[in-house]
Amino acid sequence: MNMPLDKVQYWLDIASYDFETAEAMQRTGRWLYVGFMCHQTIEKTLKAYWNAVREDDPPYIHNLKRLAAGTELFDALSEEQKDFIDRLTPLNIEARYPSYKDALAKSLNEEYCAKIIEETNNLKQWIEQKLLDLSENSNE
Repeated sequence: MNMPLDKVQYWLDIASYDFETAEAMQRTGRWLYVGFMCHQTIEKTLKAYWNAVREDDPPYIHNLKRLAAGTELFDALSEEQKDFIDRLTPLNIEARYPSYKDALAKSLNEEYCAKIIEETNNLKQWIEQKLLDLSENSNE
């Protein structure tokens, strides 16, 4: 397979930027945006993986489960990772619309956001390792 490294790197770079933004939002107590940026981090990391394993570009969707399933990565996820994706996916949509913001803001706090940051970092690193494995296998 000829992995389009420029597209993969593009998604990885903005995923890293989004993760740094999530950490900045955590430091300033902006809990709503911690969840939103963590979602963005995983979405873009999955889109990097999509570009690594598929010929087409990733779809313009925000559903993390569908993105993972589109790459067959979903089957490799642990049950804990799948649960995390299910918890993270609504944070993208609900953070954008005023009618959901109040309810969502009440569910996010310092402790929960610290857990989201940790789980996001773990999943991001896991997907990045899968990308490295792909790259190493294509060089053999």
